[in-house]
Amino acid sequence: MVQSPARLSTMTYHALQEANRSHPAWRLLRAEHGPFVIAFLSHAFLSANIRSIAQSALVVRLDDYVHRLRDDFPELNLPRQASQYLDEWAADDHGWLRKYFPPDADEPHFDLTPATEKAIGWISGLLEEKRFVATESRLVMLFDLLKQLIEGTETNPDVRVAELLKRRAQIDQEILAAREGRAPLMDATQVRDRFLNIRGIARGLLSDFREVEQNFRDLDRGVREQVAGWSGGKGDLLQEILGQHDSISESDQGKSFRAFWDFLMSPTRQAELSAMLKAVISLEPVRELEPDPRLVRVHYDWLDAGESAQRTVAQLSQQLRRFLDDQSRLESRRISEIIRSIEQHALAIRDEAPTGAFMDIDDVAPDVALAMDRKLYAPPFTPKITQEAVEAGDQRIPVDALLDQRFVDRTRLLTNIRRALEGRDQVSLTEIVERNPLEEGLAELVTYLAIASEDSNSVIQDERHESVRWTDEQGAERVAFLPLVIFTR
Repeated sequence: MVQSPARLSTMTYHALQEANRSHPAWRLLRAEHGPFVIAFLSHAFLSANIRSIAQSALVVRLDDYVHRLRDDFPELNLPRQASQYLDEWAADDHGWLRKYFPPDADEPHFDLTPATEKAIGWISGLLEEKRFVATESRLVMLFDLLKQLIEGTETNPDVRVAELLKRRAQIDQEILAAREGRAPLMDATQVRDRFLNIRGIARGLLSDFREVEQNFRDLDRGVREQVAGWSGGKGDLLQEILGQHDSISESDQGKSFRAFWDFLMSPTRQAELSAMLKAVISLEPVRELEPDPRLVRVHYDWLDAGESAQRTVAQLSQQLRRFLDDQSRLESRRISEIIRSIEQHALAIRDEAPTGAFMDIDDVAPDVALAMDRKLYAPPFTPKITQEAVEAGDQRIPVDALLDQRFVDRTRLLTNIRRALEGRDQVSLTEIVERNPLEEGLAELVTYLAIASEDSNSVIQDERHESVRWTDEQGAERVAFLPLVIFTR
């Protein structure tokens, strides 16, 4: 079998000897109490599908587990306390657990490291006796991926159109067969085959999230080390750090993670995935495999794992912000010292003032014009003017309505807008009025429009329209047609 150069370079004697000495997964496999460590961590984290456990809860679980082992295996020598074992496993010379403090928490938590999860997964595959190996579904998946690659890279439009027409003909035949009751159904073996692949992929995604999070965490740790020992300018440090961040974000792994996260964050996709998982779990061949009921909510575990990776990126941003604030304070202090030195020198030579002009200054402050301060171009609204004859009317219109002044609480309307934007990036005026019916009628609606016109983040689209309904004081329903108004954060 021919291996790639990258693969061959990692399988040299020197590389394997170094991994045998320093890699956490290898240390776990050859540890003295490796079976004890692997069995407990697999039971506490992977079997229960738990990502992070508080120290107090994990200590209790480890105590119970050790007591059961001592009863079943009296010869087993486990003299230490549970907390001592956890601290040892989280130390740098072991690296099997990650001990950290979550945001807004005063108790440490523990999580598996990617190396530990790889070791446990390898041992599980080594010991698991597979009575049924899914092969057909993986072959079908292979063909589907090959088709996607070929079709996604085809530049000839005629070839792509021909392939689409061929696919449409196949779909038409399947529709006809379904209408006539001749649609082929999967047998029990095919159902179990595909379900086992689904289960393996679902569990593998959680491991992938730990890998992505570990990469961002390593970058964050490197940033903290650089900031702690940096003595140069802010620009040089930011350029180096942001270059490392971009190298991860723009890598194949970073792009794939971002695309996966955008796909998973769609509410429509989440609802569709939940419905499909429930339907698959309810199939009789699948129920015979006794699947884990938590598989129905596995996408929520993906969300938790993805949010953890996103929080790691946020910590990196906070670290950069803290560095900039510290540098700004140091520079402000240095400027104050320079000004004080100038004042002291001025006092020392106040009796020897120079004659004539000895200093020129163009202005007392710089004139800064940033490009982002300019508003984006918005095409002007072109009114449609029609010529119609105006006839003088003889109807007397009461002017009491003009003198009937109304007070509109502008603060209340701003509060309604902020509440509607909680957890959302944008909201339309129609949605705000539906949640908070108009109390002052047209006057309140006009105030909403005034707020939107004064806010640079709001958008008024003249080419699109929306209708706003309310009930006046007489109980009559009113309707106003106005351009689409969208409030954003």
